[in-house]
Amino acid sequence: MKQSIAHLALVVADYDEAIRFYTETLGFELIEDTPQSATKRWVLVAPKGSDGCQLLLAKGVGDEQQSRIGNQTGGRVFLFLRTDDFWRDYTDYLSKGIKFVREPKKEDYGTVAVFADLYGNLWDLIEFKNK
Repeated sequence: MKQSIAHLALVVADYDEAIRFYTETLGFELIEDTPQSATKRWVLVAPKGSDGCQLLLAKGVGDEQQSRIGNQTGGRVFLFLRTDDFWRDYTDYLSKGIKFVREPKKEDYGTVAVFADLYGNLWDLIEFKNK
């Protein structure tokens, strides 16, 4: 049996501002943006060149979902963005106003820093060491 995770839902406040952030600031590709109803859309984004899991940008509906925007994991790092060039992406993100909440650090497994997305979700930007 072969399985994989196709999508992860990320609760957002607004589809268009989330699309702009992920495509223009982080450089992701917009994979799909399909209306489902007058208020709901199926929006997928992924890092350029990625053939793995994609983010489903899901607009928070109602008080409970909206209360989770920016804090889906209780303040813990939520998503891990692997890069093949940490310093290139770190410098690029800084120039685009990305807020890093933990500075770059060399670990046994590679170089990592933690940044916040437009809603405050925490991400690791990480370049793993070659094995």
